[in-house]
Amino acid sequence: MLDRLPEVGQGEGGDWVSFKVRGKGFAYLWERTETVGLKATIEEQIALVAERPEVFEPQFTAGRFGWVVVHLPKIDPDELFELVTEAWCLTAPKSLVEAHEARP
Repeated sequence: MLDRLPEVGQGEGGDWVSFKVRGKGFAYLWERTETVGLKATIEEQIALVAERPEVFEPQFTAGRFGWVVVHLPKIDPDELFELVTEAWCLTAPKSLVEAHEARP
C-alpha cells in the first residue's frame, strides 16, 4: 500500500515501525497491538474519534496536528489507505504532494 506514495522510508523503533517522508514521520505501526498512529489535523482527529470511537482514539496533539490511533482489525483497507495518504500529504513537501496528485 505505501509503495503508492513517493519517498516513503521505513524505520524500526523497538516496538513500532515508523513511516516517514523526507525524514518526517507521518505514521507508526505497532504490530503487537494491531494499531497504527497517523498524523491528522486536530479537526480530523476530533471528528474521527467522535464518529467511531471503537475504531479511532486520540493519541496526542502537537501544534496544529492531532495524531489518531487506528485499530486495524476494525477499519476497511481502502479507508485506511485514504487516511495514510492524508497523513503523508500533511507531512510531505508541497511540491512532492502536488506531483503525486498530478499523476493519473
